[in-house]
Amino acid sequence: MEETRMATTSTSAASSSQADSLRETERGRLRALVAADIEGAKKLHAPDFQLIPPIGAPLSRDEYLGAIATGQIRYLTWDPNEIAVRLYEGAAILRYCARLEVVFGGHKVPLSEYWHTDAYEHRDGQWMVVWSQATAVR
Repeated sequence: MEETRMATTSTSAASSSQADSLRETERGRLRALVAADIEGAKKLHAPDFQLIPPIGAPLSRDEYLGAIATGQIRYLTWDPNEIAVRLYEGAAILRYCARLEVVFGGHKVPLSEYWHTDAYEHRDGQWMVVWSQATAVR
């Protein structure tokens, strides 16, 4: 299965390096969310970020990070499997399955698997997530 595709004429080594950098950026984003490090997470989420969680109600960056800051959303575990990356000029799509345990609105959601698809854009010299969608594995 092909994990990385580049829509430009960059070398394979460069695209592999960018894909690895994006994987580490995503892992860092997840660590910040689990730690409720709002300032760290804010740097990795574009101002126009939008999350579509499994319940289907869209959240803006401020709504999402605000819910984490107030404890409305509290991640206990977010353990991604292998992260697939598709690179394009100035953009990337990441997809992975992860084991996630969260407290949402005071109710603990047991450890479960979710598919995550994240769209990143390269803005102001760094990769930032702009769209994110999570789908529960039933």
